[in-house]
Amino acid sequence: MSHREILEALSGLLLVLFVAMSSATIVSTALPKIIGSLNGSQTQYTWVVTASLLTATATTPIWGKLADLYSKKLLVQLAIVLFIVGSIVAGFSQSAGQLIAARAFQGIGMGGVQALVQVAIAAMIPPRERGRYNGYLGGVLALATVGGPLLGGVIVDTSWLGWRWCFFIGAPIAVIALVVLQRTLHLATIRRDNVKIDYAGASLIAAGVSVLLIWVSFVDSSFDWISWQTGVMVGAGVVLLALAVWVESRAAEPVVPLQIIRQRTTALSILASLAVGMAMFGGSVFLGQYFQIGRGYSPTEAGLLTIPLMAGVLVSSTISGRMISNSGKIKPYIVTGTIVLVAGFAALSVIDHETPLWYVGVGMALVGIGVGMSMQNLVLAVQNTVALKDIGAASSTVAFFRSLGGTIGVSVLGAVLAHRVTNQITTDLAAQGVPAGSGGGDTSSLNLAELPAAVQHIVRAAYGDATGHIFLISAIIAVVGVIAALLFKQITLRTTIDLAKAAAPGAKRADAPAEAVSK
Repeated sequence: MSHREILEALSGLLLVLFVAMSSATIVSTALPKIIGSLNGSQTQYTWVVTASLLTATATTPIWGKLADLYSKKLLVQLAIVLFIVGSIVAGFSQSAGQLIAARAFQGIGMGGVQALVQVAIAAMIPPRERGRYNGYLGGVLALATVGGPLLGGVIVDTSWLGWRWCFFIGAPIAVIALVVLQRTLHLATIRRDNVKIDYAGASLIAAGVSVLLIWVSFVDSSFDWISWQTGVMVGAGVVLLALAVWVESRAAEPVVPLQIIRQRTTALSILASLAVGMAMFGGSVFLGQYFQIGRGYSPTEAGLLTIPLMAGVLVSSTISGRMISNSGKIKPYIVTGTIVLVAGFAALSVIDHETPLWYVGVGMALVGIGVGMSMQNLVLAVQNTVALKDIGAASSTVAFFRSLGGTIGVSVLGAVLAHRVTNQITTDLAAQGVPAGSGGGDTSSLNLAELPAAVQHIVRAAYGDATGHIFLISAIIAVVGVIAALLFKQITLRTTIDLAKAAAPGAKRADAPAEAVSK
């Protein structure tokens, strides 16, 4: 494909990726009003976010494997349609339960979009040239991450729109992306005989991951870390995933090819992606809460204050992508990115409710730069080592573990934050001679505007001071990513779509040429 043809197809792919990614963040500033109007509980509040993350994470490897077996273009379009339907149903929800179900369905489409966009890009562009396009990808992810909460705050603050448009707004944009892709995305379809889909492995992976994510979502709130519920759920999740590994090792067409995971580059990329995902998602998701509750800014202002994070991702992914394309070397950028990520979280680990905003901005910019230099390049490193016929499974496997790490990070760090906030509020209220019920109960649902000024200060200080502890944990987790990056071998990106060994005797020679060209 020519540069112009690639940009035309990329416009549709990036458009739907932005809509899918922002749909996961747009509700963060709108949830209090959404749950309030639907008379939902605090548990339902959490599950509006968790439901979509859970189904997106669980279905990512399945979408990736399907991309190795069937038309990538058709699968992208199917994922978009599922996302559109889920968005419309969510917008019309009349209860919190209906909204959670709609978000779970929407998450299936989100998982498909997130996995298949990178698969389609890999099928169009050789790894050596892909770096220059990673800047566009990083920019879209940054805009979605930071712009989502900002857009959600503006929508709920606009009287003639209302919270339902947080879901409706993505549907027409996704339809436009669908039309653009129909006209511009041209990938050859590979039809192989005797294709077997590993339904058993896919079901076991989805079930095992779902059980563990449900446990992470409820632990420390509905039951203790050490309890019979924890034992049952963790034990069931481990058994299901162990069975999945056993099934995958014997399947003709495994959902997650173990021979790919056993490769050094892929294994290290998965480990680094887990760490980066836990640190980045788990840490950045609390920035909006820090600015709103800890510092007293409005949702719109909180979104604006997180712009340094978006700018860091955009600039670093663009510059590093072009430098990688010019040099063909990728390890130095991944190592540097993970080190800068740790430095950024370390800087944010000392913030409290009175920290100067310029200092917080510098810390966020460092985190953004680290994410921009590492996250997408970890996928690129894996794509460079596998044959084109396995790119779908390999790419989605890395994305799966990154999303899994992010989901675990959000849940675990959220539980730590809630525990510290509750303890500090209760202690400070007791020191002031105020009964705990006046502000130390369900801190996550406090309406600060209705509290006395003295209690407001206590609550804001508790959230502002506890957030620094969350970033310290994120920094420690991110160190694992640095170690994994240092263990990478020196990688030189290839200049062809497929590996040369794909044409070796015994390989399916038709696969590589058919995918290497466009219609």
